[in-house]
Amino acid sequence: MTYETITVTTEGVTLAAIIWQFLKRQPEGYLELVLEHNPGVSALGPVLPIGTAVKLPIEEIPQQTSTRTLVRLWD
Repeated sequence: MTYETITVTTEGVTLAAIIWQFLKRQPEGYLELVLEHNPGVSALGPVLPIGTAVKLPIEEIPQQTSTRTLVRLWD
């Protein structure tokens, strides 16, 4: 398994923010996958302490395959 390791260096950082910074998107199910590969991170709370290392599994990044239905309110 190949990982990219990100270390928290500033205050107020969440796991979702780390994923967004790394991928520039939020793939469905990737947050849960990152939590599986980082046991104990969820116990740290929503805002990660400075110095926390987070492993992001690179080989398991989901593709953006889901489509959204466009709803037009005035049609």
